[in-house]
Amino acid sequence: MTQDNVFSALIEPIQRAVTEEGYTTPTPIQKQAIPQLVQGRDLLGCAQTGTGKTAAFTLPLLQALTQNPKKSGPGKPRALILTPTRELAAQIDNSIKTYGRHVRVSHTVIFGGVGQQPQVRALQRGCDVVTATPGRLLDLMEQGFIKLDQVELFVLDEADRMLDMGFIPAVRKVVSRLPKQRHSLFFSATMPPVIAGLAKELLRDPVQITIDPGQPTVERIAQKLMFVDRENKDALLVDLIAGQNMDKVLVFTRTKHGADKVVKKLVAARISASAIHGNKSQTNRTSALNGFRTGKVRALVATDIAARGLDVDGITHVVNYDLCEEPETYVHRIGRTARAGLGGDAVSFCAARERDMLRDIERTICKNIPVDAAHEYHSDTARDARGADARPEPKGRRGGGGGSRRPKQRMRINGSFGDVRRNSRRNGRRRRPLA
Repeated sequence: MTQDNVFSALIEPIQRAVTEEGYTTPTPIQKQAIPQLVQGRDLLGCAQTGTGKTAAFTLPLLQALTQNPKKSGPGKPRALILTPTRELAAQIDNSIKTYGRHVRVSHTVIFGGVGQQPQVRALQRGCDVVTATPGRLLDLMEQGFIKLDQVELFVLDEADRMLDMGFIPAVRKVVSRLPKQRHSLFFSATMPPVIAGLAKELLRDPVQITIDPGQPTVERIAQKLMFVDRENKDALLVDLIAGQNMDKVLVFTRTKHGADKVVKKLVAARISASAIHGNKSQTNRTSALNGFRTGKVRALVATDIAARGLDVDGITHVVNYDLCEEPETYVHRIGRTARAGLGGDAVSFCAARERDMLRDIERTICKNIPVDAAHEYHSDTARDARGADARPEPKGRRGGGGGSRRPKQRMRINGSFGDVRRNSRRNGRRRRPLA
């Protein structure tokens, strides 16, 4: 079996599902991981979202459960996938549904922010695969609704994000309930010492795969900067989205209040928009994301925290309505476009009080962002701000444009993207990796 023929290692029903989705060529992580995983090897994968890693572990997982059929008892799954965010958990569960459509593998997703009874009922019916976030999983474990003593395959996804969000103690508690003999997979975009130590504890003689990030994300994105007074940001955003070919726009604000305010302005201008942030119910968040994915919602307005785990194909533009106080976050934001080797566009608004933030961002990415001054809201005041005029206002005076300063997070600047070819039936659509 050659690397380019790794899908042939999969059983026919799973191959059929992959073909029906229009995929013919695996991404680099799929080429390297699938042959090892179908042989039962533990795996340590260093790869970011957008590389096709979800399919790299869900396809072999579905095959293992299908080739060794057993009936899952109530609340006793055979496979557990642990993820840091609700959105990512839902995306993985949807991938299992898509690729497992021709096999008899039951599955469910568990996360907080919604009532637990539907999740409890699904567990009581018996589920082969549970995809979960740590908090709700521990809650249901403590209530006796789920036991992990029958887990044969364990996947820890986005481990470094678990660290960022303070979930490592919860992860360790979950792992302590797993059987010693199991097949374990560990994925992380970066490997700080804590994460490397955790991987060493969880894995047995793992095969290690690191996906070369290749061309940095920021080099494949057409970046543009617009100086604008704060009170004119709404009008500039409406003009941009209404007047340009912005089909699927992700807009970042610093605060939840700011996100809601922007949505109101866009809707008033007859631009379909929704917001996702921590004050939104899970039902509202899911509805907003589904609308954005399907194109019913043209602009999704998000805070940085709410956008964690967000992986939506075909985002054409990222707009930084508010600049971020941590320059590394800028790279993470704009990387939501330019997925899977594609290009993308990122537009950043900069008011006078954000001028110092802009300088930090440009030092971090080692380039000056090209300025577009050919718009009616261009502000020389913002462009020329120095000293106290260029620093953020005190937190209590930001009028919804500020927010609490988060600790700096370690993250890799470069992205990782694989080449994917689609068959002729899907030639009209944008290329993307097997998610």
